[in-house]
Amino acid sequence: MNYEKVTLQKIEDLRNKLAKCAYNKGFTNTETVQVSQQLDNLLNAYSDIKRRGN
Repeated sequence: MNYEKVTLQKIEDLRNKLAKCAYNKGFTNTETVQVSQQLDNLLNAYSDIKRRGN
C-alpha cells in the first residue's frame, strides 16, 4: 500500500474520530480541538503528497 492510500485511510479515521468527539464532547472540548488539529496537519501532508505527484 502506498503512502497516499495510507494517508487517505488515516484521514478517514480521524474524520470519524472528530465527528464522534464533537458529538459527544462538544466542538470546543480540548480533545475535539486536538483531533481537529491532527486532521488539519494530515490534510496538509496529503496536499503536499498530491502536489509532488506521490
